[in-house]
Amino acid sequence: MTERGHDMLKAAIFDFDGLLLDTETPWYRVFKEVYASYALDLPLALWARHVGTSFETFNPYEYLKEHAKDPVDLEQIKSLLQMRYELRMENAQLRPGVLKILHKTRECGMKIAVASSSTHDWVSGYLKSFGMYSLFDEVVTADDVKKVKPDPELYKLAMHKLGVNAFETIAFEDSPNGLKAANAAGIRCIIVPNEVTKDLDFPPYERRLNSLLEFDIDQFLFENGLSDPA
Repeated sequence: MTERGHDMLKAAIFDFDGLLLDTETPWYRVFKEVYASYALDLPLALWARHVGTSFETFNPYEYLKEHAKDPVDLEQIKSLLQMRYELRMENAQLRPGVLKILHKTRECGMKIAVASSSTHDWVSGYLKSFGMYSLFDEVVTADDVKKVKPDPELYKLAMHKLGVNAFETIAFEDSPNGLKAANAAGIRCIIVPNEVTKDLDFPPYERRLNSLLEFDIDQFLFENGLSDPA
């Protein structure tokens, strides 16, 4: 049996933006609207550079300012974008299967964490508003590390806080940058792309799902030799 086969699955680490709650599609749409008002296109391939990571790879505010023919008041634009984003998020729902998988992993005795490239205030605010903050043993965010995804630091810190190793952990991601981070940390990763990320190029992954509803943790444990048959 391989080394991995000797380990039980003890933890699940979840991305936040785009995986648990699709915050990414609304942001893309409102940015695309504002770009259009300046006669600029915002291709998905360009936008996708920063999905799951920081603005270092692509800053949509600076790009707008640099490429618009008319002067851009960034503070005014940020206020406009925030207003439009909040309107789109008024009736936002968790992605299908989120609560089910969180409760099921806890029932299996596993520890669970969030590992997000966003700030703690952003992530915890949404987790609390949906009543699921207390379901997580740890919430690790950009505030806790020097480098966000695709660097593996977030995942390594989450595992350290949970007291598990990579062989004992499964990750869930929606973006290539998040998957790269999980891969770099040595963690098996299941991807669940959203509307913005579904057509992007992903590096190797454990499994691809259309929805978290498709994930049967008991079956996964059995298939991977991580539990005994019932």
